Amino acid sequence: MNFLPAIDLKDGQCVRLIQGDMKRATVFGDDPAAQAAAFAAAGCTWLHVVDLNGAFAGRPVNAPAVKAILGAVDMAVELGGGIRDLATIEGWLAAGVHRVILGTVAVRDPALVRDACRRHPGRVAVGIDARDGFVAVEGWAEVSAMKAVDLARAFEDAGVAALIYTDIARDGAMAGPNIMATLAMAEAVSIPVVLSGGVSSMADLAAIKAVADGKLEGVISGRAVYDGRIDPRAAVALLAGKAAAPC
Repeated sequence: MNFLPAIDLKDGQCVRLIQGDMKRATVFGDDPAAQAAAFAAAGCTWLHVVDLNGAFAGRPVNAPAVKAILGAVDMAVELGGGIRDLATIEGWLAAGVHRVILGTVAVRDPALVRDACRRHPGRVAVGIDARDGFVAVEGWAEVSAMKAVDLARAFEDAGVAALIYTDIARDGAMAGPNIMATLAMAEAVSIPVVLSGGVSSMADLAAIKAVADGKLEGVISGRAVYDGRIDPRAAVALLAGKAAAPC
C-alpha cells in the first residue's frame, strides 16, 4: 500500500479542516511547496492535494500553490477540488498532475468522468466522500441521495484509476479510520480504493495494514502528519511491509 500525505489548500496555505468545515480550519504552514518537498525527502512517492476553496467555488482557486508544488517535487501528485470540466482536467494533467480527482462532477455529470477516462487512461480518479453512507458534494456542503457504493459501482466499467473514499465524520477528527466501510467499498468493485479520513496514528496504519494489505491501494493522512503523530518515513515503510508494526 502507498502512504499519501495530504496537503489541503485554503487561501494558499496548508490547512486541515474538521469534518470538511471551512470554519474549523487549522493552518499548518504557508509554504505548500516546501511542505511537499519535505514529504518527498521523507520517501513519500505520492502526494494527495486538495484545493479546498476550489471545491466550494467549483473552479480552481489555489492554482499558484498547486503549480508551486508541482515545480518543487518529482512525486506522483493527485489533485482534487474544483475540477468540473474537461478543460480543467486536461489543463492540470498537462501541468504535471499525475491524476485528477473528480468528486462533485461524478455525481452531477458522470458522462464527463467516462469521457475523461477514455481520453486519459489511468489518470482520472473518483473521489467518494460519504456521510452516513451517502455521497456528499460541493465541498461536502450537500449530501446527495446516492449511496456511496452505488456511485462506485456506476463507474465499474469506466476505466477509473482509483476511488478515493473518505468518511467525512472521521476526517480531521482524529477518531480513527472507518476501515470496515472502506473494505466494503473495495470488495464491492474492482476499482482500486484509497482510504481517507480519521487516520490519526501509526497504530491506525498498522491496523489498516493488518486487515487490508493487498485490498487497498493506499492510505491518506493529513492532520496526524502535521501534529507529529505519524512520521511519514515510518508510515511509508510500514505500509510497504519494511517495518514492524508498533506495539
